[in-house]
Amino acid sequence: MCNSAFVYRRTVDKEVLEFGVSGVLRFSNLVMYDRKTQSWWQEFTGEAIVGDLTGKKMERLAQSLVSWNEFKSTYPNGRVLSRNTGYDRPYGENPYTLYDTSQPFLYSGPDDRRLPAMERVVAVEIGEDSLAIPFSELGKNPVVHVSVGDKELVVFYRKGTASALDTSSIASGRDVGAAGVFDSNLDGRKLTFKRDGDHIVDQETWSRWNLLGQAEYGPMIGKSLSPISHLNPFWFAWAAYKPNTEIYRSR
Repeated sequence: MCNSAFVYRRTVDKEVLEFGVSGVLRFSNLVMYDRKTQSWWQEFTGEAIVGDLTGKKMERLAQSLVSWNEFKSTYPNGRVLSRNTGYDRPYGENPYTLYDTSQPFLYSGPDDRRLPAMERVVAVEIGEDSLAIPFSELGKNPVVHVSVGDKELVVFYRKGTASALDTSSIASGRDVGAAGVFDSNLDGRKLTFKRDGDHIVDQETWSRWNLLGQAEYGPMIGKSLSPISHLNPFWFAWAAYKPNTEIYRSR
């Protein structure tokens, strides 16, 4: 279990695929199958690894794993999936109590000790380049400017998001925070961000930005930064698939 959300465009070669769960784990990560060809797909990479579509990849879409409060304050009219699915599911409950302070679940693979196995990271991949930014670094500096590939990026971090893998009640989990990754260029202009008390502001206009990359106050109000596809996995999971990744360290 790698503790991350994956969002892909499920159209492959102009075919819209429907997926199910194979029941197989690889490096503690889910393996899916598509119902059209029965090919197996690695959730972490979005790539078919067995079957007729082996080698095909789905396009990963940008997303952020944030608290409900952060989402509803940014998108008050946003749509929410209903729990009334017709099936009995214990939504809001965590069957893996204390998982994120223990050891990787059913994991057999590389052991990269540059970071603790269960360290949460913000993981970004652009082209052949990849970077992992530990949450422990973001806890000290919640605004980080980095370059990955040919992109100049900014990472925002804010406390206030509960761990889904701590206590049996997800809402009661300890605060691990959340992060977003964005292109730091907007409308042809490079912006430089910093923390200002409890807020994130850009130094060019002193507009105030939220965790989802939207300006909420100041001259830039209503503007949105372009989100960058990223993951928030545990370190062991990212390192297993991206062994050559760099690790961000603050100076």
